[in-house]
Amino acid sequence: MGPLAGVKIVELAGIGPGPMCAMLLADLGATVLRVERKVESGLGIARPLKYNLLLRGRKQIAVDLKSKAGVDFVLSLIEEADGLIEGFRPGVTERLGLGPDECLARNPRLVYGRMTGWGQTGPLAQAAAHDLNYIAITGALAAIGRKDQPPTPPLSLVGDLGGGALYLAFGMLAAMIEARSSGKGQVVDAAISDGTAHLMTNFHGMRAAGLMSLERGTNYSDSGAPFYDVYECADGRYISIAPIEEKFFELLVEKIGLSLADLPPQNDRSQWPAMRERFAERFKQKTADEWTDLLEGTDVCFAPVLTMDEAPEHPHMKARGVYVEIDGVVQPAPAPRFSRTIPENPFAAKAATATPIDEALSGWAIAGQATDWAAKGAIG
Repeated sequence: MGPLAGVKIVELAGIGPGPMCAMLLADLGATVLRVERKVESGLGIARPLKYNLLLRGRKQIAVDLKSKAGVDFVLSLIEEADGLIEGFRPGVTERLGLGPDECLARNPRLVYGRMTGWGQTGPLAQAAAHDLNYIAITGALAAIGRKDQPPTPPLSLVGDLGGGALYLAFGMLAAMIEARSSGKGQVVDAAISDGTAHLMTNFHGMRAAGLMSLERGTNYSDSGAPFYDVYECADGRYISIAPIEEKFFELLVEKIGLSLADLPPQNDRSQWPAMRERFAERFKQKTADEWTDLLEGTDVCFAPVLTMDEAPEHPHMKARGVYVEIDGVVQPAPAPRFSRTIPENPFAAKAATATPIDEALSGWAIAGQATDWAAKGAIG
């Protein structure tokens, strides 16, 4: 099921954006086999496997990549794969004997997806870093935060997951489409810093047009505009408003019991502090639920600010089935949606050691040789 049904991906176990990319492909129906280490790597934040949601939807198998038999086993998988995902530092897979040259020699149609922070080349290519560092160097972090406050780390959404995982998935799918006509695979060099910089394209245009200041918290979409921000309510909870367009702004003003005569012109930046005061005072007069009853579903561009626990219970989210429960854990369902090739709900991650080898290799032609590979010490 799903639009990627029949696509086979080998994932060399890593953390962060690599697993997220593999999850995206598996969510949409691809058969993804995660090749795990035989010994724990100690990377990432430890947690019970059922809560490591990025590992959902695919089987895992433990392989000794430091042995010739283990490398040969992976190369045998690659012979029938459409793509490979690896997230090591540049040069690591080459030293293992699983670099692009070896893999493409075994399967010329293979799309070899490489996920790194800095890319395969450049002065920082070998340096360790994390999401925060990648969004810092691209100008994204400096632009996020309130006026006169330090830059605000926005979870790992912008770098690892947005600039990394999504760009690798997009690049690999593009290369797989091309491979169907050319018969040739290629390497996809997806760097988180590259993807994050690309996400900033619109803001570079606004900056060049003189529509965006480098000072945080002074622009239209960074909390500078009083009509694009969050406000505290009488009960201490928050709501969000975002009526950038004039007609939506006028509707908001009307619905909250003010008049345009009470406020300065919408786009007079010198008067934004005064407008913010009026809005803050007004929104403090009702609870978040009262404002939601009044404004939600209208064209004022409104939504309550919900926690991760509250979001799955919102009527709109429930009506669309945005969240599902898998093995007792509530989590987002696969996205986006398809009218015909509808993906099934993912299954929970299961440890490589808890999965029979023949089950882990289900769907792969090499499954019939599992006993032989196990006898060689390559897997299991």
